[in-house]
Amino acid sequence: MVRLITSIVFLFSTTQLFAQQYLANNGEISFFSEAPMEDIYAVNKEVSAVYDAKTNDLVFQLEINDFVFPKSLMQEHFNENYLESDIYPKSIFSGKVISQDGKNAIVEGDLTIHGKTNKIKVEGILQQEKKVINISAEFIVKLEDYDIKIPTIVMYKIAEEIEVKVNIGLKERK
Repeated sequence: MVRLITSIVFLFSTTQLFAQQYLANNGEISFFSEAPMEDIYAVNKEVSAVYDAKTNDLVFQLEINDFVFPKSLMQEHFNENYLESDIYPKSIFSGKVISQDGKNAIVEGDLTIHGKTNKIKVEGILQQEKKVINISAEFIVKLEDYDIKIPTIVMYKIAEEIEVKVNIGLKERK
């Protein structure tokens, strides 16, 4: 956690690399859970991100309770029973673009959800258009990897693997 905070402070406080840094605070991360009894979908449009084009460092952060569901009861259960957003209010990814071929990129780093951190590697798109860098990716999160427990009574309503989609446009820091 100290390393992550240090990375974020470093990225925000570096003044000589302004043209190399890109920021966003309105990125979008959504997830979809397909299960036999009920599909679950939610979107968070308040994702913050920092990308340093010189070092290839990339950090995403979101508030768990900013996910919006089509049904308010789903949102309540998600926050209170599964993600426990009062105890674990944030999800953070801190990593690096490890390869890029044209617009295709591979990012590797630490993803923290529900207080548990795992290394992940994700393929996606990282494309610069003028002074904006667009990032999009899709990947799978296994609930058991993040100690997210599903009560037996609702196990047919929630998938064990969740499809996550990331779409964010980061603007050049001025």
